[in-house]
Amino acid sequence: MTLAYGNMPLDRGTNQRKNKRWLAAEFTREDTLFCVINEGQCLFDNGDVLSPMYLSKSELPTVSVESCIYLGKGDLKKGKLGLESIENDRSAITITGNSNTRQSSAIAIFAIDYNKLRFSTQEALSEMGQWQGLRKVTASLSAIDASILALAKGLVHWHISHQFCGQCGHANRSVEAGHARRCSECRNMSFPRTDPAVIMLVEKMFADGIPRCLLGRQASWAEGMYSTLAGFVDPGETLEQAVIREVVEETAIHVENPCYIASQPWPFPASVMLGFTAVATSDNINISQNDLEDAQWFSREQLVNFGVNNSVLAEDAGSDTPQYKMSSGDSISSYLINAWKNKEIGQY
Repeated sequence: MTLAYGNMPLDRGTNQRKNKRWLAAEFTREDTLFCVINEGQCLFDNGDVLSPMYLSKSELPTVSVESCIYLGKGDLKKGKLGLESIENDRSAITITGNSNTRQSSAIAIFAIDYNKLRFSTQEALSEMGQWQGLRKVTASLSAIDASILALAKGLVHWHISHQFCGQCGHANRSVEAGHARRCSECRNMSFPRTDPAVIMLVEKMFADGIPRCLLGRQASWAEGMYSTLAGFVDPGETLEQAVIREVVEETAIHVENPCYIASQPWPFPASVMLGFTAVATSDNINISQNDLEDAQWFSREQLVNFGVNNSVLAEDAGSDTPQYKMSSGDSISSYLINAWKNKEIGQY
């Protein structure tokens, strides 16, 4: 089982990408593709069904290899990376995992920050398509497209947020095909970081013989949206310790027996979510000391009537929605809730 954003088909070229001659050859190939990230948003076409736009080098004529990030290479002919459509009137290509209509054996893909493009190119892209946040359109994307764009988004964000050296404060420079940054003064190397966070489905068997799970919500979320509890792992603690600590900090509920279930890359902006179940040893919720607006126990019968929220923030949600909703289907939270509802995970 692989969750959204975790279906990466590309060979990252970890050993080759440090070779500048090899990288330059990949960059200048006619079939090399580029995805542009603009303030965390991705470029999509203007069709009725949104498709991500991968651009050719001819559409980005002034881009240099130094300004790009090498994402990897996919083998189209063997179906590891399929092509859904190739427009005849332009050279941009839409990639999905459904078919392979091109004869090339492998295609390299680079990412680039929109702000590194010339103004004329920026204007051309705005006329060519539309910018959308990845999470808003993930449900309509292939698993491969979602994973490639998530990688691009995460790496571009890392470059933007690590422009200066954390040791001496001088400017960092992109090296190793965009997978590292080196300080221009002290030569300190920085690498893309991913912050681990635990996310847990807490369950308890109540005195009435009905098992229930613990879900909470933040005030900024869409009305009625509830999710599993989650939090970042602190230095010096195990993942299991983080599960126990986060639950008691957020709800005053004590838990035991944390059990790992699955993980999910989560570049919003730079995390990996580590999914667990845990068994509660108490049931009296107290949220007075944390950021949750509410937390409740829900039975499987109640979860059956949950809707699926496709908008994370309250201002994006409609009014004609069910009373309770779980987070959108791209999240590991929804997976944990549904898996517990269907008795696929958990003790009860």
